[in-house]
Amino acid sequence: MSTARIAKERIVRLETLARDAAEDGEVDQSRRYVRLAQRIAERNRLELPETFKHFTCDRCDLYLRPSKNAQVRLHDGRVVMTCSCGEQNRYPYKD
Repeated sequence: MSTARIAKERIVRLETLARDAAEDGEVDQSRRYVRLAQRIAERNRLELPETFKHFTCDRCDLYLRPSKNAQVRLHDGRVVMTCSCGEQNRYPYKD
């Protein structure tokens, strides 16, 4: 198997682990998984999956959970997710 394929599989697995840790209230462990996935992507020159980009905070590396640690609003054809640290993540949504 190629190293890029292995890296992609690890990133997907780390996203699942980060989501599960965030659901269980293990914030520090969730941040660790997010940072590790970002580091793997950087080293292998890969882009993170869209879902991963949408549900992670760029400032504090927290895995975002709507209504738990993030506020979600729809505004002018965009989804605006505001993390508990104040960072906003914006991306377009499709009807």
